[in-house]
Amino acid sequence: MDDYWHAYCYHHAMKSVMDAYERQVLDRPVLTLSLLLGLLTLFAAFIPRFDLDVSADSLILENDADLEYYRNIRARYGSDDYLILTYTPNDKMFSEASLQRIASLRDRLSAIERVESVLTILDVPLLESPPISLDEFSEGAPMLGQASTDRLLASRELTSSPLYKNRLISPDGETSAIQIVLQRDEAYQELLTERDGLRIKKLSGELTQADAEQLSRVETEFDAYSNRVGDKEAELIQSVRLIMDDYGGDAELHLGGVPMIVADMMGFIRHDLVTFGFAVLAILALMLLFVFRKLQWVLLPLFTAAATAIVTTGFLGMVGWPVTVVSSNFLALVLIFSLSLTIHLIVRYRELHRLEPESDQRDLVSETLRSKAAPCLFNALTTMVAFASLMVSDIRPIIDFGWIMVFALAVSMLLAFTLFPASLMLVRLGQPHHGTGLMGMITEGAARLVENHGAKLLLISALLVVLGSYGMSRLTVENRFIDYFHSSTEIFQGMKLMDEKLGGTTPMDIIIEAPIIDASAEDDAWEDDEFDDEFDDEGEGGFANNSYWFNTRMLGQVANMHRYLDDLPETGKVLSLHTAMMLLNKLEEKDAVDNMFLSVLYKKIPEEIKKQLISPYISEDGMQLRFALRVYESDKGLNRNALLQKIRTDLNNERVKLGEEVHLSGMVVLYNNLLQSLFRSQIQTLGMVFFAILITFALVFRSIKVALIAIVPNIIPVVLVLGLLGGLGIPLDIMTITIAAITVGIAVDDTIHYVHRYHEEWLKDGDYRAAVHRAHNSIGRAMYYTSITITIGFMAMVLSNFVPTIYFGLFTAFAMISALLTNVTVLPVLLRSLKPYGELKKG
Repeated sequence: MDDYWHAYCYHHAMKSVMDAYERQVLDRPVLTLSLLLGLLTLFAAFIPRFDLDVSADSLILENDADLEYYRNIRARYGSDDYLILTYTPNDKMFSEASLQRIASLRDRLSAIERVESVLTILDVPLLESPPISLDEFSEGAPMLGQASTDRLLASRELTSSPLYKNRLISPDGETSAIQIVLQRDEAYQELLTERDGLRIKKLSGELTQADAEQLSRVETEFDAYSNRVGDKEAELIQSVRLIMDDYGGDAELHLGGVPMIVADMMGFIRHDLVTFGFAVLAILALMLLFVFRKLQWVLLPLFTAAATAIVTTGFLGMVGWPVTVVSSNFLALVLIFSLSLTIHLIVRYRELHRLEPESDQRDLVSETLRSKAAPCLFNALTTMVAFASLMVSDIRPIIDFGWIMVFALAVSMLLAFTLFPASLMLVRLGQPHHGTGLMGMITEGAARLVENHGAKLLLISALLVVLGSYGMSRLTVENRFIDYFHSSTEIFQGMKLMDEKLGGTTPMDIIIEAPIIDASAEDDAWEDDEFDDEFDDEGEGGFANNSYWFNTRMLGQVANMHRYLDDLPETGKVLSLHTAMMLLNKLEEKDAVDNMFLSVLYKKIPEEIKKQLISPYISEDGMQLRFALRVYESDKGLNRNALLQKIRTDLNNERVKLGEEVHLSGMVVLYNNLLQSLFRSQIQTLGMVFFAILITFALVFRSIKVALIAIVPNIIPVVLVLGLLGGLGIPLDIMTITIAAITVGIAVDDTIHYVHRYHEEWLKDGDYRAAVHRAHNSIGRAMYYTSITITIGFMAMVLSNFVPTIYFGLFTAFAMISALLTNVTVLPVLLRSLKPYGELKKG
């Protein structure tokens, strides 16, 4: 009796809510549309504030301990915020004309605002063109740009020098590199340091109310300032490219470097957002017209989807929430889920119109909404749970993507049940659609397949799951950044050229810290009788005596470490104190270099030359050693994690026993940390997604057994999609990591709608066969229409220049088809087991 009373109260309350809802939306459609138009106008006003963030900071872990160390190293040795311009002249590199053009190019680049310096082969010291003594060197070394320099000797020295070969010029002398160093923005660094410090306090629970207010203010200031910095960098890069255009007739030029990659990625994503947004809309419009054959069924769903996109985009602009590489395809997903909701409503409306041709528009729309409200609401909530599970990740862009999609799904549900029905009320009631056509034959054929070959379908599904599981076992996060771009793009061509001729692309630092020695023992530990008192008195003159590394006792070990790093197949150019010493040793005629010579040498090197040869590789106190190397990004066998582990292990085995500390730093390390976190995040996300969906299904269907059955057609597409990624050797990256959650979101939609409709049909007569046929010929059509329409629309993304966008389109399309097939084959076969046990009860 209590159950009956609770059910009565529930249905009565829901009826009251629906009656009030219909009086507002269906009986006052013009007022409803006017209110919604005002809402759309409000959010549209904030769209100009919508922003993208594809900076390097958005591709690293916020709380990565290596990040703080990386920033400290960059502050000490200089930023790696520079551009590399490769110059391959049509004539000889060392001809007068080529050198004059390089000089002209250097001067014009130097004049660009925010360029700190420009380094070319014309501006570096030469020691053998002709050979010079230490005294001559102390007065200033010759450079290629000087008229007195022997050009033939200079060409030989540059192409063979351990410092310049594969750094500023290729070994064959055909390609030169021009390094454009950008000014360090101190205001940006101060805001960044303050923001990160407050965030660390927040994570540790030490944030006071005043700190919280300060953090909010600093984050706002930093975001605004960061946007301005990004705009200025984009303008700078555009200025560089305009200058490059003036020299394109005489040489082949390519631009590289992190700032350029960020700017171009921003351009690719903006292009894809606009171009593919409209392209997908156009294809979807054609597909809707082909499927429904009436203009109203094209305009209404597209209008609803566009409104959802406007509200979501405007909201992101309103709250200052930038879109990253991960969430850049959120508009495409908005289209998926908004169209899915409206197509289900359209198919149900047309079905009711066919069954009840005498009903008026108000009754048809009302019955459509009442019959689809529950499954659509359950679908939206369950899909929101799937995306909310992304928040267990420790990667900020993935967490943000989860929140964005939760908001977008809520907006999609709201507008599908307000904007769409209110607009439909203003459409004249036409003639009912009676044709079955091709889609009717497909759905009926699928129903017969379920009826006659259920066991075979389960067997085939099991085999596919086994294959998919094998593919998943081969999933990897190791990927080459160069593979994100088409071979026709400047990013790809520039990175490939730098790998092939200029010693690699991606920078990495190896830092060796001197052991901490008790002050009382320090003098004895490093005492050397070779030094005169005059060097000790002069401080800097006795650098070899005071430095842990810059002395004959340790430089041999520095050379050994340098050679070890240089011999690794994944590394290109390696620069260190050993590089400088190979050059500077040539200034001394005697065979053995002693500490006396090192002290004199350090004392006499001109400051500008010291900044190029010594300072980048050893700290001012001589206690920290730095190896700067570059990794071949185009190496097909590149495994960052294995490389870093090998270097870390090998160097630790040699140095730790001496009390030294080994640190690896640079973008290679930070990006690898992100990739490894992606893999852990994928495991966590998958587990959370399926657990959350299972609980939600249990609540929606009020049956554990139904929930377990319903989860199966959601697991299979995920296994197939991830298995295909692994089988094809496509690694997980910052975008493909979200495909599992997207696949579940797509599959959940089909599952809930099918189970709900099957339940309704089975309640009519308890006939499993008839219920399956009726469900396939009703909700099955909506599922087919939705899947086919969106699949073809997303195939347009294969035309993008950004490879992750291509993968996103292809695998989203594959997820749509696999979710459809499992829900119209495996799901109804599994539902057969419910009939004898009465899990689907009447009432």
